[in-house]
Amino acid sequence: MDRLLALCSFAISVGIVSTATAANPKAAPADVKAVTDKAYNFLKSRQSADGSFAAKFGGPGITALTTAALLKSGHGPDDPVVAKALKYLESFIKPDGGVYDRGLANYSTCVAIMAFAEANEGGKYDAVIEKAAKFVRTLQYGDVAATDAKYGGTGYDGRSRPDLSNTQFFMDALIASGAAKNDPALQKALAFVGRSQNLPGESNELAFAKKAGPEDRGGFVYNFLEADDEKSRKRTPTGGLRSEGAMTYAGLKSFLYAGVGKEDRRVQAALNWIRKHYT
Repeated sequence: MDRLLALCSFAISVGIVSTATAANPKAAPADVKAVTDKAYNFLKSRQSADGSFAAKFGGPGITALTTAALLKSGHGPDDPVVAKALKYLESFIKPDGGVYDRGLANYSTCVAIMAFAEANEGGKYDAVIEKAAKFVRTLQYGDVAATDAKYGGTGYDGRSRPDLSNTQFFMDALIASGAAKNDPALQKALAFVGRSQNLPGESNELAFAKKAGPEDRGGFVYNFLEADDEKSRKRTPTGGLRSEGAMTYAGLKSFLYAGVGKEDRRVQAALNWIRKHYT
């Protein structure tokens, strides 16, 4: 059930309903509201007394993601469910600017920034967002050589192993905090995103991408360092790595957020992979 909670909140947060409505102006507002009301009621039924959601899974992270989802779907900061969740999140704000419990500092802080940005009426959370954004910037592998495979990436905690999932949330958070597309931190993250794509070329010279077969070409991987782990279930018979759906969405979104054009070969390759594997 907790897994369903996370998936439900994420679905709303990425604007599936609002995007579908924009693409289909004939969609009846009542039908859209019926869908979002069901999601709201489901999430409301899973909220704990302290305002949290699934707190045992990483402290404030899922609560922040769910709060951002509720705010994006039209429930304001004064909504009882949202207000309780925001108060819970505020209790995790650290002196260093991060919003986390005992771990998952990057992930938790990034999704908290997204939630506070959505709730920032009258600039209430300006200082919180600014300090949190400064904190997550310190977690990026931005001070290593550009030739280092980890360059630009971000992991769950401090200088832990970077991955595409954490890096996409890092980029989302900086955008939410007001960073421009040409922000140096976003451009460094873009380099890591490029290395996470099964597409050999100027932006990815790593061996795993060169070993990608037709079925994986253009998609993205969660952690390209797994290519060196012979026991990884994500390795292909040729020594490459399997592309993953969620990570391909993350990579495509990150490219666009960082200003990469729709006609860029990397974007087109990602779209082609999605077309081949969409069901």
